[in-house]
Amino acid sequence: MALYSEKVMDHFVNPRNVGTIENADGVGEVGNAKCGDIMKIYLKVNDDGIIEDVKFNTFGCASAIASSSMATTLIKGKHISEAVELSNKAVVEALDGLPPVKVHCSVLAEESIKEAVKDYYNRKGIKYNPETLEIIEG
Repeated sequence: MALYSEKVMDHFVNPRNVGTIENADGVGEVGNAKCGDIMKIYLKVNDDGIIEDVKFNTFGCASAIASSSMATTLIKGKHISEAVELSNKAVVEALDGLPPVKVHCSVLAEESIKEAVKDYYNRKGIKYNPETLEIIEG
């Protein structure tokens, strides 16, 4: 049995949305000291709150790169409020699974997106609940 699914291998060998965005509207970076993986996500958000572009740079293993690639494809074109709801489970499912010892890579993808959204909210002066990332009206 193969260690990685075909989708994981495809997103590792042919990652989508790699790179940086100059003047990004939000940037999130997270890392895992145990494994050494580092993920950085860049968001470009239009005036309607739609993520027009998203890029990533990841230093890590095949699972980390595949998780970053899949996560960016899942949020591109979505409203910022939908992006914060992306779970690591959704990333794992979209990749047709990850080995149990590599699930933490999908958690990093979820966390880096949330950090990028927090950065976006802070730059725009949008008040939000730091626990849920829900926008506070008024």
